[in-house]
Amino acid sequence: MPKDNSIKHVLIIGSGPIVIGQACEFDYSGSQASRSLREEGIIVSLINSNPATIMTDDVTADNVYLLPLDTTSIIKILENHPDIDAVLPSVGGQTALNLAIECEKMGLWEEHDVKMIGVDTKAIDITEDRELFRQKMEEIGVPMAPSETAKSYLEGKEIAQKIGFPLVIRPSFTLGGTGGAVIYDPAEYEEALHRGLKASPIHEVMIDKAVIGWKEYELELLRDRNDNVIIICSIENFDPMGIHTGDSITVAPAMTLSDTTFQKMRDMSIHMMRSIGNFAGGCNVQFSVSNDENEDIIAIEINPRVSRSSALASKATGYPIAKIAAKLAIGYSLDELKNPITGTSALFEPTLDYVIVKIPRFNFDKFKGADRRLGFQMKSVGEAMGIGRSFQEALQKACQSLEINRNGLGADGKELTNQDQILHSLENPSWDRLFHIYDAIKMGIPFKTIFEKTKIDHWFLRQIEDFVKLERKIEKYTLDTLPRELMYEAKQKGYADRQVAHLLKCLESEVYTKRAEMNINRVYKLVDTCAAEFPAQTPYYYSTFEDENESIVSDKKSIVVLGSGPNRIGQGIEFDYSCVHGIMAAKEAGYETIMINCNPETVSTDSETADKLYFEPVFWEHIYDIIKLENPVGVIVQLGGQTALKLAEKLEKYGIKVLGTSFEALDIAEDRGRFSKVLEELKIPFPKYGIVESAEQAIELSKDLGFPLLVRPSYVLGGQKMKIVINEDELEHHVVDILKAMPNNQILLDHFLGGAIEAEADAICDGTDTYIIGIMQHIEPAGIHSGDSYAVLPPYNLGDLIITQIEEITKKIAVALKTVGLINIQFAIKDDVVYVIEANPRASRTVPFIAKAYREPYVKYATKVMLGDKKVKDFNFNPHKEGYAIKIPVFSFSKFPNVDKELGPEMKSTGEAIQFIDSLKDKFFRDIYAERNLYLSR
Repeated sequence: MPKDNSIKHVLIIGSGPIVIGQACEFDYSGSQASRSLREEGIIVSLINSNPATIMTDDVTADNVYLLPLDTTSIIKILENHPDIDAVLPSVGGQTALNLAIECEKMGLWEEHDVKMIGVDTKAIDITEDRELFRQKMEEIGVPMAPSETAKSYLEGKEIAQKIGFPLVIRPSFTLGGTGGAVIYDPAEYEEALHRGLKASPIHEVMIDKAVIGWKEYELELLRDRNDNVIIICSIENFDPMGIHTGDSITVAPAMTLSDTTFQKMRDMSIHMMRSIGNFAGGCNVQFSVSNDENEDIIAIEINPRVSRSSALASKATGYPIAKIAAKLAIGYSLDELKNPITGTSALFEPTLDYVIVKIPRFNFDKFKGADRRLGFQMKSVGEAMGIGRSFQEALQKACQSLEINRNGLGADGKELTNQDQILHSLENPSWDRLFHIYDAIKMGIPFKTIFEKTKIDHWFLRQIEDFVKLERKIEKYTLDTLPRELMYEAKQKGYADRQVAHLLKCLESEVYTKRAEMNINRVYKLVDTCAAEFPAQTPYYYSTFEDENESIVSDKKSIVVLGSGPNRIGQGIEFDYSCVHGIMAAKEAGYETIMINCNPETVSTDSETADKLYFEPVFWEHIYDIIKLENPVGVIVQLGGQTALKLAEKLEKYGIKVLGTSFEALDIAEDRGRFSKVLEELKIPFPKYGIVESAEQAIELSKDLGFPLLVRPSYVLGGQKMKIVINEDELEHHVVDILKAMPNNQILLDHFLGGAIEAEADAICDGTDTYIIGIMQHIEPAGIHSGDSYAVLPPYNLGDLIITQIEEITKKIAVALKTVGLINIQFAIKDDVVYVIEANPRASRTVPFIAKAYREPYVKYATKVMLGDKKVKDFNFNPHKEGYAIKIPVFSFSKFPNVDKELGPEMKSTGEAIQFIDSLKDKFFRDIYAERNLYLSR
């Protein structure tokens, strides 16, 4: 069926700020869908309130509305664009769907003659309303766990009595498992039931018999108007039932499923999809399979829309699900479309000749007192994905991508050796259970015990046991006596040189030299969706250790952009935005662009963004091998947050050119002592400070600095371990706490300027001239991390004298640090004196916000300065200044009900929204200004 030519203008609804359970995978889907529709000559208008993402950038859609996701905003857009004839809500997560359904109930779509495409609201109702879903599955003969629906507290208690424990509570119409729980202990049931009923917008929960320990699988499907259905990907959860799939380690393709059961599951998923409605687009179906030879299958849920797993499946297979789904939504059939990776028909199902492993990234350290056990309610803030020729290689690469101070799984001397702690961890899964399974096997805890406590399939456990056996073999040798076949086996199984060096008690660089002598070198393979049956057209690569290298180096001058790895609090989607703009600028300047990153949720890792994508850990060894192969003109580290910045020293050491600001200048800004000397020479005020390495030194120094003190470790992002202390006891306790978590780290003590106003400036500098792109004033007083503060652009009550001082100081520091590119400087203002708190010569969290508010592509400009292609004076800056823009921090405290909501110097927000106001009389501004001290803590 050809495309519906009556559709000329589509409205895409985005997913809003990043929260736990709904993250940047929907920005990826929305951006892909928009690009796909515009390819067809369709006008795209887009609404989303998130300023940090590339999705809300002018490059993504014809009209971008940074407005709250509510019906008032939708009415405004429909009135502004009476020619909008369709709305696509299926790429914006639950937020977009809920808003679209609300608009439908209000009659807005009908009134404005807008049809909903890519989704069937009847299908949504069936799948989100747990009772309707249960009835539908019963009707079509698809088995489910024994379950009943409760709409009241009393009903819920009666059902529990009937079904018996353990049981699962699943609220209707929520995302990321919000309000969901698995209950073993009847004493915990009443509170969990109350929470679930409250979390559901229709106050309804499904109560299932918990099939804890069964295996969990997902299938990603696509279907067109002609009822052609293809399975894009099978995904197996390493963790069995009982842990939300967003918090599970997942593997594609499925590893432990018999072919007969897979075919059954496949037929069931197609039957389920067809039974809930006649819609075209993506669909995700989740199943549970008994962990015995019967392999009984039950359905868990179906999501008739693009989901979190769709982004993962797209990156895993190279098949762009959201892009194809958008084309299906406007009437195409699969056989009329091409798969952009291979140029073959989009009706061909992807076949993988590699394995992918996704591991979630958590931030429990930000939520003191949080329940760290994983369950049905999602708690992870991001994810990393590894691609390898085997499960073991992909698993090691995913572990290397996490940035949790581990060199992979095992072989780094950080294992747990307390048997009781290990057994407790196996039984009460948290973010580190994978590492503790390795520790348990290494310690000799019987397999039977490990399986009973984790219910993780024996096949996976044997794969980890094989790591331990390999390490024991390697440890018998020295670097000089290690046989080539053992070195080759370790590298093929994903071990980093650092891990091998740990086993052989030598240096990483010595292992690197030795394997090069042995001719054991990394090669690069194409992600090709057809298991090499058809040649891939898109340069999207992963590394492995084999003979043939498929990455052909061109003779064009190239640059490498280092990405920011998995999302976490303090380093989120704003760096994805920066990387994408950096790539676009470098392309415009005539460079071949090479992206290195391991985050499956982002637009920077879309195979169509850079000229070449290496889906690899942002980990020294992987980066160095790519750079050696590609021989770029230089590497951009300023756009990938602290992850990329931390690699600048190594790049410098190995003679690789860092484009833009030099490592030396980056280091001065990070080294408080050196930076303070620069400020002293420039006669710029800064709070009194000192550097200590022990609690004794801290107590001594506090006598000179005076309380309150701001205490923090050096070289961290997002205010990690930062705290305000008011006496010697608190100081001693916090310093000991930091040194325990970060041994050998220097600790900074600053005299804290209580009651000060905080402000920050972002600027572009070419080493000589500086242009300040924006100055923002925080609404909360000093003491709350800038990422958690409401911030107003331009400042709302700083006098001209203060603003002039900020401008002069910014320009002086930018030039003194020899900044080439972006710089962010933070200030505290007290008694009309402007103090400098810190300077970051890199892309900051606030740059996308300022770029959206002033409608100027500042990252693109800054990248051209970094490349030496342009000077600051070459740009015709023309910011659109009208009223005020307010950056709104968004938190995910609902996932951690027992956690204190107080804010302080350590960042806790997971995302942000933007609100435009015409004047300071606006009620929105007055309300938040009145509450500015409410959550301030130490």
